[in-house]
Amino acid sequence: MPPTTPAALPHPRSTRPAAPAPGPRAPLPLRAWHAAGPALGVYAGALALHLWLLDALARPGTPLTDRLTAWDGKHFLEIAADGYPTAFSHDAAGALTGNNLAFFPLYPMLVRLVHGLTGLEPALASVVTAQLATLAALVLVHRLVEGLYSRTAATAALVLLAAAQPMSLVFFMGYSESLFLALAAGTLLAAHRRAWTSAGLCAFLAGLTRPAGVAVVAALAVAALLELRRERRWSAPPLLATALACTGTPLYLCWVGARLGTADAWFTVQGAGWGTRWDWGTSLWTFLTGALARGDGWVPVSVALLVPAHLLALGLAARRTTWPPLLVYGALVVVLTLGQSNYYHSKPRLLAPALIVLVPIALALARARTSTRIAVLAAAALFGCWYGAHLLAVWPYAI
Repeated sequence: MPPTTPAALPHPRSTRPAAPAPGPRAPLPLRAWHAAGPALGVYAGALALHLWLLDALARPGTPLTDRLTAWDGKHFLEIAADGYPTAFSHDAAGALTGNNLAFFPLYPMLVRLVHGLTGLEPALASVVTAQLATLAALVLVHRLVEGLYSRTAATAALVLLAAAQPMSLVFFMGYSESLFLALAAGTLLAAHRRAWTSAGLCAFLAGLTRPAGVAVVAALAVAALLELRRERRWSAPPLLATALACTGTPLYLCWVGARLGTADAWFTVQGAGWGTRWDWGTSLWTFLTGALARGDGWVPVSVALLVPAHLLALGLAARRTTWPPLLVYGALVVVLTLGQSNYYHSKPRLLAPALIVLVPIALALARARTSTRIAVLAAAALFGCWYGAHLLAVWPYAI
């Protein structure tokens, strides 16, 4: 990893003594295990716990693949199998409805690729694609957090990310969140290491994965500005990486516009099908005040409590010496989720890739005694996995 300076990367390690001179390099298998071992362990444990609880709560006879490809997963499967619609969709009364053009293309393209390469039936190919993306995301997140803080904090962050946070189950489903997280973490890690070509490519692909790709682009832009400030001169690689990153989402939106014949076609489809619009959090505030005042069931109340908890954690992360690109990425994911009028019960799923809200908790656990850290993470993982299983198997609405 290239050396960093406090101006480019203010974080707790800046106060530590210099590392001793490196000795002989460890064998390749040992180095590979050191790099990927924690991610593999957390992935295996989280997957087993998620599937066990989901199977326990699902109706008898319901295949796990049906649950893991429910709701939006069905849309991704339709795109992978049949491609995108060629026109707006309408109901029997002629009213405009949503269609699959609302869903960005990279994840269903990869599902189709996995299906073609392996011959797996589409639903299973979608789940396998998500597993590969989740494993890649965990490896990249661990390397990033370890580089910024410590290995102990990085491992704690993985448990929080993959198991403990509510709706972490989405990373193991046929949804695009796992791919988006992998590309976001890849962008941040590459920018942290000044591998600008890789950072730009990952951010470009993130923009083809989810609308929140704008958060990844903004984080890369901040990293590029920090690099220019450090170098005190114009440098082409970070600028070109940022320029490439900026083209991903507009490319898809323009393609949808050309396909349907109107520039705002994607926004029209999204609004008609899911009622999603930017309202500066007005609808969220209405939901929060109503849910907390009336207490209409534990799911609405839990979501109403999770929202301020995310804001509190974001504030704690902003107060400490957090690497600015990581802070910008996480803050924008939170703001984009809370500032739109999407379904309240989808908020935990949309917030799951934010990452930055988990950093203060991971750092606090890293400072705790080992026994305390293990007990807290185990209890939190059990709750987080149960929460996701309940919303997917018992809760009757989309997640």
